[in-house]
Amino acid sequence: MSDKITEMLKKVRQIEIRTNRQVSDALAGAYHSLFKGRGIDFEEAREYLPGDEIRSIDWNVTARTGKAHVKKYREERELTMMLVVDLSASGEFGSADTSKRELAAELASTLAFSAARNNDKVGMALFTEGVELYIPPRKGRKHILRIIRDILMFEPKKRGTNIAATLEEVNRTLKRKAIVVLISDFLQGPNGLLPNPDEKGSDEMFKALDITNRRHDLVCFGLSDRREVTLPKLGEIILEDSETGEVVTLNTSSLAVREAYAKANSERLSKFKRALASSKIDLLEVFTDKPFITALRKFFQKRQRR
Repeated sequence: MSDKITEMLKKVRQIEIRTNRQVSDALAGAYHSLFKGRGIDFEEAREYLPGDEIRSIDWNVTARTGKAHVKKYREERELTMMLVVDLSASGEFGSADTSKRELAAELASTLAFSAARNNDKVGMALFTEGVELYIPPRKGRKHILRIIRDILMFEPKKRGTNIAATLEEVNRTLKRKAIVVLISDFLQGPNGLLPNPDEKGSDEMFKALDITNRRHDLVCFGLSDRREVTLPKLGEIILEDSETGEVVTLNTSSLAVREAYAKANSERLSKFKRALASSKIDLLEVFTDKPFITALRKFFQKRQRR
């Protein structure tokens, strides 16, 4: 076994231990209360007891037996979570100790183990310019470990990003309503920046996001690295778009250059958030240099209150 594979398997185990602890300590009950089952199923009729809701009386059984009976229901709990994870080339970037791809693996692991604690199935679609690997929804620890391993080790054939095409394929594949978790840095513009709603391809992406949210419970997680939105003062640097290969030289000693770069990213991110908000799609930003578990718990709580 090569050193690279050994190191990756070690990382998978570390992620499992860390995220299992996070699920136990910080997310207990939050997932269950936030993502409800598809509905309720009639289970049985039982005799009326003092304190039971009169509205739940089963009049047919009551008339047949001569004794008051009420209908008892159970929640149809089992859900399917579909992790849709961006493996385009920009995910390899990380100015801290963690790359965006590693962050995606840890986030996906946390969500998958939360689903598993509630006996829900978890599936995954890894994508670049389309779905490159599809893993059908299943249960079990080994299944989740495979998901983590594939996020870290799968070698995609393409480098770019096409979220619209990916979601169209996911929507065709999912026959029943599911929790669709889209994990991406959403960098699919020609400038390696967050997409502008006026740029080519963005309209198609937002349309696909809106359609997916109408069919399923869509939640977006935006992977971000601080150095992609602000530039350090390092003099003249060369930036290369990992997806297109475009190379740009910038003089970061210039305050005007740094401010223009930060402003452009801020404006694009603001437009992106407004577009999601108009479709009532939730977005949580997670950063490579910052633990996400507290933000995730607050995110769950905020959605639950709403």
